[in-house]
Amino acid sequence: MYEILEKQILSDTVKLMKIKAPLVAKHAKAGQFIILRIDEEGERIPLTIADYDRKKGTITIIFMEVGKTTIQLGKMNKGEKTLNFVGPLGVASEIEKFGTVVCIGGGVGIAPLYPIIRALKDAGNYVVSILGARNESLLMLEKEIDEFSDELHIATDDGSKGTKGFVTTVLQKLIDDGVKVNMVWAIGPVIMMKVVTDLTRKYDLKTIVSLNPIMVDGTGMCGGCRVSIDGETKFACVDGPEFDGHKVDFENLMLRNRRFVREEEKACKMLKGVE
Repeated sequence: MYEILEKQILSDTVKLMKIKAPLVAKHAKAGQFIILRIDEEGERIPLTIADYDRKKGTITIIFMEVGKTTIQLGKMNKGEKTLNFVGPLGVASEIEKFGTVVCIGGGVGIAPLYPIIRALKDAGNYVVSILGARNESLLMLEKEIDEFSDELHIATDDGSKGTKGFVTTVLQKLIDDGVKVNMVWAIGPVIMMKVVTDLTRKYDLKTIVSLNPIMVDGTGMCGGCRVSIDGETKFACVDGPEFDGHKVDFENLMLRNRRFVREEEKACKMLKGVE
């Protein structure tokens, strides 16, 4: 059993939890994820590692309540325990000194970007972070990310904070201003990652994206996270979750990412019925 040591409510639907998992924390690296199951009746869900503390033996997860299990998890409190908490899983981010790296996080995708930003800064990179959300209330980890960023830019759809517009609005301005970008990381909604890669492709800027939104089982056994990378079939959970964004077939990805919508809606209705 894995105890919830801390719970924070970041917004109406976004929660942060610190879980006691010493063995996972001991081996965790930026870019990896865990598989969580609340109880015997629960489903397995993958959640990207937002932070880890090897000394305290904790793993931080940040999630949005969008489906049955994340809604259930969001109702749990400090002191309660989950049945399973497996990890770290997936291939860790390839961190080295690239030069100037632009790290783009959208919505809940900001959370898994944080340990990557920290690792890139520790490796000696000049880190430019761009955080985007629909509005100011949905922004997260600004202070933590600012600590490891040489520049921090904010973009909100409604203009409530920072630049009014999308993360690509800020990225385009950096490019137009002559900033020499050596590498781009983009994590967030699938459509956001697609738009970012469409832009960076024009400038031949290598862009890494994380395809964790499509994962189901997390071990490569279910085949649910099949993605097309440069014409080849890969599994997001065991071959990724990070891939070269310019090689991802985003049209296929967006189609596959909606394949369980009806089932999830049905499960959520059943959960409300129980409540």
